[in-house]
Amino acid sequence: MRVKRFFVIILGIIVVLMISALLILLVNSPGKTPQLTDTEDQPISSSINEKKSMSIGGVQQGMFIRGEDKTKPVLLFLHGGPGTPEFAMSHAWETQDRLEKEFVVCYWDQRGTGMSNPKGLKKETLTTSNLIQDTVEVTKYLQKRFDKQQIFLMGHSFGSYIGLKTAQKYPENYVAYLGVGQVIHQKEGQKRAYQYLRDQAKEKNDQKALKKLATFDPEAPAYNMLLEEYGVGIRHDGPATMKLLKNLLFFKGYTSKEKWQAIQGMALSNQQLDTPDYSEDNLVKTVPKVDVPVYFLHGKYDYQVSYEMAKEFYEKVDAPKKGFYTFENSAHSPNMEEPAVFMKAVKEVVEIVDHQGGR
Repeated sequence: MRVKRFFVIILGIIVVLMISALLILLVNSPGKTPQLTDTEDQPISSSINEKKSMSIGGVQQGMFIRGEDKTKPVLLFLHGGPGTPEFAMSHAWETQDRLEKEFVVCYWDQRGTGMSNPKGLKKETLTTSNLIQDTVEVTKYLQKRFDKQQIFLMGHSFGSYIGLKTAQKYPENYVAYLGVGQVIHQKEGQKRAYQYLRDQAKEKNDQKALKKLATFDPEAPAYNMLLEEYGVGIRHDGPATMKLLKNLLFFKGYTSKEKWQAIQGMALSNQQLDTPDYSEDNLVKTVPKVDVPVYFLHGKYDYQVSYEMAKEFYEKVDAPKKGFYTFENSAHSPNMEEPAVFMKAVKEVVEIVDHQGGR
């Protein structure tokens, strides 16, 4: 009887914990756009703060449109991943040094991600070519809605691959392109990252790491976790994957259903989009020229996407105007790691564009 009573108690505790977790999730999932507030935590009256869903490329897709001033230039932000709803996962780290001070920002969940991963989505439609066409469709919507002939385009990580390809093919739509953690040739970048990890593990006499790295597999969890542990992955200040997932679960802009869609979309997008067509595409060869000003913002310690290769590409690419900004205390996410320095660089880009009459 005591054993039975013990198991009943344990089962009861598990049920209580599950119900508590569900209640916490529901409380933190109202699906309302986070407010834009000033330094005194007061709502900004001139701001735009909107959550929107619309048909893009025949698929119902969602986005957040935010800005402190509706008259500012428009910027379309392409998140990474593939399939990582970056705004939802990083909003908890937002400071007053944010893109919304300089732009009306559209944080669009790409096809297969978060709000853009509806039930019945055909996985075969998840292709880079469709994402590029979706990007153009969102761009045209923003141009028309805000009465802008051109807008700014910013891509981070995988989003920088889609972004640069889009800017190359449709330059007439954009004032300038900004690549954050710019993808160049991911397969070669992974080889360089592996060699860096091997060298660091040997220098530190990290036998555990060397054992994990005995066989090169850039998709293996050990490889990715070592990037995080050695401060050359998502953030230079240490592992961030679990923090990002926690941010997603507590993000109030999504409903609980949208959070589930986001989690499912990560696996789906990686399966469909992280393919040889992407990883073996060397942009030095396929994007030798872009007919729009290009600016690269890259963390010095980034091995998630090679900093060295981004600099090499910058030296070679032919563009009407270009610039490269190095972030001395960042790895793959200077927009999240050094927000004040990042925004200083972005403001400089805007000033350069204004001075040259780019918009």
